[in-house]
Amino acid sequence: MKGLELSRGYYEEYGKPMLESEFSGVLPYLAVGFVGSGSDRYGFDDDISRDHDFEPGFCIFLPDENIIDRKTEFLLERAYAKLPQEYCTVKRQRMSPVGGNRNGVIRTADFYTFSVGEPNGNLPLEAWLKIPDYALAEATNGEVFYDVYGEFSEIRERLLNMPSDVKLKRLAGNLLIMAQSGQYNFVRCLKHGEPDAAGLACAEFVNSAMKVSFILHGKYMPYYKWSFRALRDFDSELAENLSGLMKGDNSDRATAEEKCRIIEKISMTVISALKERKMTEAPGFELERHAYSVNDAISDANIRNLNILYAV
Repeated sequence: MKGLELSRGYYEEYGKPMLESEFSGVLPYLAVGFVGSGSDRYGFDDDISRDHDFEPGFCIFLPDENIIDRKTEFLLERAYAKLPQEYCTVKRQRMSPVGGNRNGVIRTADFYTFSVGEPNGNLPLEAWLKIPDYALAEATNGEVFYDVYGEFSEIRERLLNMPSDVKLKRLAGNLLIMAQSGQYNFVRCLKHGEPDAAGLACAEFVNSAMKVSFILHGKYMPYYKWSFRALRDFDSELAENLSGLMKGDNSDRATAEEKCRIIEKISMTVISALKERKMTEAPGFELERHAYSVNDAISDANIRNLNILYAV
């Protein structure tokens, strides 16, 4: 059983009845879900994932103290701690009496401050340009089981809608890195007799190509160890091609030629996607031209005039 399914079942069987019977007065102001750090919040967990932080549990998100005071927060913590210590043969962790900082009772403002640096998700422009993709992914992953009050979900929705100019800036920077590392430096490293450096160029290309794909599909790329897993969910062909670039001996001529072919195939696919979305007006199949064309489409002059790699 996946962690998300385990959490939902544990909440429905034990958490929901507890909240309805003991906290009916404040229940309309609570949000309940399974969101944040950990592979289980993405549905990526497996048997190996159970070696740490795997438990039946959920998050109870509270608004600020003028709506739910500290006394009620304490009572909620106690009630959560008293829930069954095992569910579907999986035991709860004993990190703290309230479920640790991943599950249990959490102030909504504390959760979002920890995740993205702002209690209400109103990120200033500078933060949008610099915040890592994985931080936004962790703040918006998982599932919200209950939120009548709507505060938690409203902030979540706000973070899911990255400003258009910020998307373009991130896209332009990663397109330029794809161009420099894949279409240019990979071959040059090989000509210099530096197959290991060529491998690094491939890694840079792969990472940026992933980011481009996530941006074009309106998603946030999770922490690197789950990036391929997440990519396979919506673009399995790209994931397979990028995987091929990470393998093989770059000093082998046939392998290097095949990687050059894959790089150009991916580059042409990306350019076609940009053209379909009317994000570029540049001609040809050199990614660098399209990177600057995307950057030119940014409406805010201050963002447009920042170094093209500023948001990477």
